[in-house]
Amino acid sequence: MKPTDQSLLEQMRVNAMEISRRKNMLSFSEEDAELLKGAKGIILKNIDDIVSEFYETQTAIDEIALLIGDADTLHRLKMAQRKYILDLFDGYYDLEYVNNRLRIGLVHKRIGVEPTLYLSAVNTMKSIICRVLGDNTPDTDHRWAISRALDRLIYFDITLVFDTYIRSLLSEIEVSRMKAELYARSLEQQVAERTQQLEEISRRDGMTGLYNIRAFHEYLRRDLLSAERSRLPLSLIYFDVDDFKGINDTHGHQKGDDILKNVAKVLNESCREVDVPCRYGGDEFCLVLAGASLEEARVTAERIIVKFKEIYDDVTLSIGIAETGVDHYLDSDGLIKIADQKMYQAKEVEGSCIVT
Repeated sequence: MKPTDQSLLEQMRVNAMEISRRKNMLSFSEEDAELLKGAKGIILKNIDDIVSEFYETQTAIDEIALLIGDADTLHRLKMAQRKYILDLFDGYYDLEYVNNRLRIGLVHKRIGVEPTLYLSAVNTMKSIICRVLGDNTPDTDHRWAISRALDRLIYFDITLVFDTYIRSLLSEIEVSRMKAELYARSLEQQVAERTQQLEEISRRDGMTGLYNIRAFHEYLRRDLLSAERSRLPLSLIYFDVDDFKGINDTHGHQKGDDILKNVAKVLNESCREVDVPCRYGGDEFCLVLAGASLEEARVTAERIIVKFKEIYDDVTLSIGIAETGVDHYLDSDGLIKIADQKMYQAKEVEGSCIVT
């Protein structure tokens, strides 16, 4: 439930029983209430002087004057203070009275009145009221009885005001905690994303963007285990660029780099989403085809040759293909060795060649 759906009394779980308990703790009795109610005539007669003297004292304090800020605000505060003081001598201290006191605490907290300033102001107000009561109450015992009753009621008010102060502070702490948790989660997400990005970068070849040899071995082992569990074939295409050293020596390394980048482009365009295209090192490349038979791998290899020839009609590739499963599964080293051997057999044939 939202705070705006509840009154302050409901939010702070204050009911008639709680009010009675607090009064008893402070020894505030019905006799005290009657004493204060009986003195209301004196207060009502002197209320304007009490309020004026109170705010003359308060505005003499620079910090309070700055909080009040302007004449209009001061006028509104005087009217509110007038009601506050008269309510002290009303004789009825029920749920409505308590709710108004709780709201006073909430307002003071929101406008930034520190507890010390509030207590100082209450003490000033009580001193002025007691002096006025003393000047207008000849009976000493009666005057002291009213003063003690006022003390107990003001303490009652202070407990309510400070409850709202404390509740507001706890709410601020809770809001700060939630903000801190959101910020921490945001940082965690950023760290996780950055870690993932760095992990991905660490798996990629800087020039071609293909998976590097480290990632190749990880994915090959992973896909071999998956193929064996699923009783599916797995094929490995292994190839290099023919006479790559001669190309570098004759046309320069820029031409060689362009060829490697275009090999990567062709590989990415020719393979399936589940396949793993890698730069094994130098001008050697691999393509892991999970679930693909030798015949399916050969179709992919032919597609690679066709696409590469569209870019370079004077550069050829030698391709070897090895398959494992479904009756027997090689480990990664064994599969790489066979594919490598097939690639070197392809080199014995002039032009782009595929050996399976």
